[in-house]
Amino acid sequence: MIKFEEKISTTKSADTTVTLPRDQREKSRLKVTLDDGREAGLFFEKGVSFQDGDLIISDDNKVLVEIKAADETVSSVYCDDPLQLARACYHLGNRHIPLQIDEGMLRYQHDHVLDDMVRGFGLDVKAEQAPFEPESGAYSGGGHHHHGHSH
Repeated sequence: MIKFEEKISTTKSADTTVTLPRDQREKSRLKVTLDDGREAGLFFEKGVSFQDGDLIISDDNKVLVEIKAADETVSSVYCDDPLQLARACYHLGNRHIPLQIDEGMLRYQHDHVLDDMVRGFGLDVKAEQAPFEPESGAYSGGGHHHHGHSH
C-alpha cells in the first residue's frame, strides 16, 4: 500500500488521481483506492482537509497524486438575485449547514427538508450530481478556493 503524509505545491503533473466525496476529503486517516486501481493510505495530521486540485506526495516521493472532488448528490440553487441568495445562506448557516457559495449559486448536501425551506424563500432547488466544495470555516485556517468549474 502506498502511504501519503504530505500535501505539496508543485507545477509537476500528477502521476494519478484519487476521487473522493466531501466527507472523505475531510478525513485525515483513510484507506483509498487511487483512480488507477492502486491501494493507498492517507495519514495526515488531524484537521487536514482536501480540495479539488490539491496534490499529495507518497512518503517515498515516488507517487504524486491529485485530489479530485467526486460527484455526489447535492442541492443547488441558481439565482441572479444576490439578496435572495444571501437570505438562503443566512438561514442555512444558522443551521450550521456547510455551503458552497459561488456567484449566482449556492450548494449544500442534499436534504429534502432544507430544500423545502429554501423553496419557501421563493428559490428553485435542483437536486443534481456535482462535486461539493463548501466554504472552509472561519476558524479552520486557509481559505476556500475555486477552480472555475462550469455549472
